Amino acid sequence: MSGTGPDPRFGADSAATIAANLAAVRARIAEACRRAGRDPASVRLLPVSKTVPAAIIRQAAGLGLRAFGENKVQEAAGKAEALADLGLSWSVIGHLQTNKAKQVAGFAGEFQALDSLRVAEALQRHLAAQGRQLDVLVQVNSSGEASKYGLAPAEVEDFLARLPDFPALRVRGLMTLAVFSADDARVRACFRLLAELRRTLRPPPGIELAELSMGMTGDFETAIEEGATVVRVGQAIFGPRPTADSAYWPGLT
Repeated sequence: MSGTGPDPRFGADSAATIAANLAAVRARIAEACRRAGRDPASVRLLPVSKTVPAAIIRQAAGLGLRAFGENKVQEAAGKAEALADLGLSWSVIGHLQTNKAKQVAGFAGEFQALDSLRVAEALQRHLAAQGRQLDVLVQVNSSGEASKYGLAPAEVEDFLARLPDFPALRVRGLMTLAVFSADDARVRACFRLLAELRRTLRPPPGIELAELSMGMTGDFETAIEEGATVVRVGQAIFGPRPTADSAYWPGLT
């Protein structure tokens, strides 16, 4: 899906709606930071534009947004091509198969779901061929759900130890998806686990763990309270999606 066709979710006033939603999300980020005693500037908002047409992303870019997150490689690549004149940055935040690594190496500025040496090898090969580097975050399965991608927490340190073998990958931190639940305590436990894991890991030289990408539309305030430096927010900015989240995130219903 390139996201270039008409979409009934967005009318003539879509830019105004997005602007209002964006202001509300930023206010919620600021309030969560206030509760946690943090500077709002310490949290990066990544607007997630999956299923959002390229024309609407162009309007969002006119509001000052310069980076967007996408789950599906084919969809993201189509939008990157359609909007190439804007010089936007694209973050791939969904599971990656090795046969899509060449595409990601060609257009993405960030990949937030690294959990396999095979994917690391494929990205390294294609990035080196293009003379590029890519910021990456290592995905951790903090909920322990078998349906979710990501490394088990106990596997992360050994995995990080291997990543200096891939110099085209600039490791910046960790990413997780919390359990999909209305129980704040269960959700918070996932974020707290990732923050604690970062504190206890001993990464090799050259591997940075400055970033904690955790929290989406339904739980980003809790994630900020537990130390998130990146929150991935889609529906609170662009409105409800016509496609169920389970099509993009495994384990969600």
